[in-house]
Amino acid sequence: MKMRLQNAFLILFVLIVASCSKESIDNTNIIEAKNAYEVENELLNIVNDHRLTLGYTALDFSAVAYEYANKHNDYMVATGNLSHDGFNSRASSIASEVNAEFVAENVAKDFPSAIEAFENWLNSAEHKKTMEGNFTHTAVSVKEDLQGNLYFTQLFYR
Repeated sequence: MKMRLQNAFLILFVLIVASCSKESIDNTNIIEAKNAYEVENELLNIVNDHRLTLGYTALDFSAVAYEYANKHNDYMVATGNLSHDGFNSRASSIASEVNAEFVAENVAKDFPSAIEAFENWLNSAEHKKTMEGNFTHTAVSVKEDLQGNLYFTQLFYR
């Protein structure tokens, strides 16, 4: 009996030591999420600053728009294509959830920073019109694919 008890303690000790082994934790996803969050906030601030310099109101952040922008970025990352696919469905869903009367969207891909995505939109008549439009709410999502390409979706509504 004493031998069994000693063996049980030995096995328990080995299991505890093995479970406490030191391995490095991969923080890559945490770092990528933090960087994406910073780029999202930077782009939102750049767009709002641009609007303010023109005398327009700043746009309020919308969690609903952010959810749909994230889903659309996931889709674009999965397909590897820049698109407005499914925009009518997104717009209808947002409109019904927040009672919006008008919804618009800007998308971009392969710009390494928020300022470069903004400048691309600013140099496009349609994207510029959207950023400067009569909207009250917005959200920006930025996602990175496995190759490090950034995808941007900004949704606007009033």
